[in-house]
Amino acid sequence: MAYIEMKHSYKCYQTGETHIIANKDVTFEIEKGELVIILGASGAGKSTLLNILGGMDTNDEGEVLVDGKAISSFSSHQRTDYRRNDVGFVFQFYNLIPNLTAKENVELASEIVSDALDPEQVLREVGLGERMNNFPAQLSGGEQQLVAIARAVAKNPKILLCDEPTGALDYQTGKQVLKILQDMSRKKGATVIIVTHNASLAPIADRVIQMHDAQVKTVTIHKSPLDIENLEY
Repeated sequence: MAYIEMKHSYKCYQTGETHIIANKDVTFEIEKGELVIILGASGAGKSTLLNILGGMDTNDEGEVLVDGKAISSFSSHQRTDYRRNDVGFVFQFYNLIPNLTAKENVELASEIVSDALDPEQVLREVGLGERMNNFPAQLSGGEQQLVAIARAVAKNPKILLCDEPTGALDYQTGKQVLKILQDMSRKKGATVIIVTHNASLAPIADRVIQMHDAQVKTVTIHKSPLDIENLEY
């Protein structure tokens, strides 16, 4: 059995009289420790898929299994425990708490799990050893995203979910972020799922899930993914 399985998943939204199908008969699997890219244009259903995998939203039909557990059948309380203990989130816009330092932002996440990593060590690993006492307003956009990644990584999550994590970053910082995410998969055994519209990132992934019009169109498995150092995008 695969680590993550989504089977015939549907998700619809009602806005006034408008009926929006966000995910339509979505089926795929992901193995433990893979780096996966979910690729598609805006409106393809990628972020909805990520929210369902992260327990932030529920599907209307179908089954979602993570490590043998049907998270699609979880109660609200079970979903909260799942988000807290198993999942780390990285978004395009950093969502840092402005009146806490970089270190305090990371500590906040590490306090809610029992096997957290050391916040100072994680900040050093992402290159912010000299900036951990700075507030978000004193950091560049790239540095703020590195704090957000450190916050997610410090929880020591089994699954790391990233929605356009390089979307607001310059080229070099973007590569630094991707290297950290690839290392999380290769060195720490986390399952890393990146949602992006940027097809040039696809070669770094173990598995690429291409979405279009709320459906999975193709799944491509790379036996030898590209190292970030060799990526041009």
